[in-house]
Amino acid sequence: MLPTSLPPLSKGGHATHCKRCLSGLPSSQVDIDPAKLALSFYCLGSLDVSGELEKKTRDWEREQWKEWIWSQQTSGHYGTGFRASSYMTAKHSVRIGPQEHSVHDSPQIIMTYTALLSLAILRDNFSRLDRKGLLKFLRSCQNTDGSFSSEPLGGDSDLRTTFCAFAISTMLDDWSGMDVASALQFICSCRTYEGGYGQSPFGEALGSGTTYCALAALRLATKQLDPLDRQKTIRWLVQNQAPNGGFRGRTNKDADACYCFWCGASLHVLDAGDLVDKAEMASFLAFCQFKFGGIAKIPGEHPDPYHTYLSLAAVALLPPDSSEGTSWALCPLDPLLNATYQTSSWARAHIPAPKVDDDALGDAGI
Repeated sequence: MLPTSLPPLSKGGHATHCKRCLSGLPSSQVDIDPAKLALSFYCLGSLDVSGELEKKTRDWEREQWKEWIWSQQTSGHYGTGFRASSYMTAKHSVRIGPQEHSVHDSPQIIMTYTALLSLAILRDNFSRLDRKGLLKFLRSCQNTDGSFSSEPLGGDSDLRTTFCAFAISTMLDDWSGMDVASALQFICSCRTYEGGYGQSPFGEALGSGTTYCALAALRLATKQLDPLDRQKTIRWLVQNQAPNGGFRGRTNKDADACYCFWCGASLHVLDAGDLVDKAEMASFLAFCQFKFGGIAKIPGEHPDPYHTYLSLAAVALLPPDSSEGTSWALCPLDPLLNATYQTSSWARAHIPAPKVDDDALGDAGI
């Protein structure tokens, strides 16, 4: 049973905070404006996982957000993807297909992953998705060591971008845009003696996304750790839960709300979510809530959509056993794509290329 002092989860307040950030950012967060597409995913994801999307938004708003996301789809010599935002675009226009990008606003692989999930949250039919161009974009981002760069021929190259390539391939139901064997070898090369995964080979094991990205990518490719490696990874992740209930991103560091998802989801992927002290984790996150809505990285800090979404996702994935009512009940989460099951099911059903009916082609004489 949860401690009697556990406050309720303010789902409505968190949803209001995220909707507000979709309209405009507070001055403390303007530095993330160039990554607006990722920010939009955290906001929409928070509305989705809390079950507040249709309650807090109107039809015309959701249509407007769809159009803005599609306006970030750009095409060029290295394929088609989604750029971070339109902040580097000199001229805004409405087009049916993807725009031709310049060197200043090329598509980015993490933004492409978040764009696809955001459109799935908004239940788009993906009729405007350039699937062939997207596969070409993935091929342009893969490096000789199997990793993926954030942009064609450059940018960050680590487990985060590599996971996005696996997730995009899964949603497309088409793995022809990557050398899977080479990518899996890169993931394995990032494993550390502790049992976690660094951003790149020989890096420090991080619970801040990279270990989750490695484990989720392996599972998306239907690969499993061998029993000894699995046990070592579980031990390292469990040790990262701090006495205050939160999770650390690195050994001997302070707990942070976002790591509750990154480490908790990693344990869930390994079928070891029952080892998380869910009551203590919920208590830590409860005190990270801001009184006017939103969740901060630690108690007393200002909230932001990133920590709000990942905190809600952690609770959705690892809900506390509660007699506190329904405030802590959230929509079930798909741990591999990091979206609600309803959204991930929509993505898997509508993002792949439509199947060709061979009988219909035969009847048409094709």
